Amino acid sequence: MMKTPAKSSEGALVLFSGGQDSTTCLFWAKKHFSSVKALCIEYGQKHSLEVELARKIAEEADVPFQLLDASVIGGLSANSLTDPDIEMDEEKPERSCPNTFVPGRNIFFLTFAAVIARNHGIRNLVTGVSQTDFSGYPDCRDTFIRSLNVSLDLAMEEQFIIYTPLMWLDKKQTWELADRMGVFDLVKEKTLTCYNGIPGQGCMKCPACKLRKEGLDKYLEEKSW
Repeated sequence: MMKTPAKSSEGALVLFSGGQDSTTCLFWAKKHFSSVKALCIEYGQKHSLEVELARKIAEEADVPFQLLDASVIGGLSANSLTDPDIEMDEEKPERSCPNTFVPGRNIFFLTFAAVIARNHGIRNLVTGVSQTDFSGYPDCRDTFIRSLNVSLDLAMEEQFIIYTPLMWLDKKQTWELADRMGVFDLVKEKTLTCYNGIPGQGCMKCPACKLRKEGLDKYLEEKSW
């Protein structure tokens, strides 16, 4: 939400799933803060491999990794990311959120992150949400993040800063940022963005894979000029 100095002496807590966006944000945070912690949240997602890869990437990045069990989130609503019996929407419905939307997920994630950060004396939170490529998820919008930031400050008598490095970037620009951070190959080969739980290029069919590939193709085409 706010611009960072070239290198802050403060620490940051990154919400980290091991996917393209959060991995890019993890290395962005390492560039901008003196110390970084990664918080991975198990929310009842169908693919445990996501957590395993997140742990490995954090280890490779030399970042302390914490896993929080919040699997209750997945059972609070009907959605295709946590319920194997629900067939995934491959396109966004005209007048509603796709069923890959997990209601309340980012409210819970950022609230948990703020509580944990506070216990570590950290006031900087980093999340990979994007309004440009938000897939119809209302809790990825800038207005929501700003509103929640105020609520967290009021709830805990703190001055948190929620950083959203990808908020105004499309997927092509996100690939470009990963390249600038020196982790293009890591993001391309070792992250898991796929809703069907396939690392790297993924299944190539789900909405997340389609968006990721479209951005990658555009970036590689531009880079080859």
